[in-house]
Amino acid sequence: MEGPILNQVGAIFIPVSNIEKARDWYEELLGVSVKGEIQFGHLYALPMEGTGVVLDSKIYSDEKVFQTPAFHFNTEDIREAHQFMKEKGVELVSEIQHNHFFNFKDPDGNLLMICQC
Repeated sequence: MEGPILNQVGAIFIPVSNIEKARDWYEELLGVSVKGEIQFGHLYALPMEGTGVVLDSKIYSDEKVFQTPAFHFNTEDIREAHQFMKEKGVELVSEIQHNHFFNFKDPDGNLLMICQC
């Protein structure tokens, strides 16, 4: 039976303490050179292919940061991505696991993942 809810994910919200700093950090990490507009003083939708990622400083608190990855960013080369993160000085939480993924933290302590697609 079909219902009114689509089996699609529109966006994932990441709690961040400073929306401008978070926007700049994520844009640099993802190679985005847009410097997009912050909406309503607390929201920034990262330019993404597929499911959206929205940074939100209004929902931030130390208790609300991701303790487990809620999603992963894709890569075609996990070793290159891991080395890139090391060179950027990003806090790596794990080494590459099963030749497939690793975890890291953003500047606010959100636990995130990069996974080879």
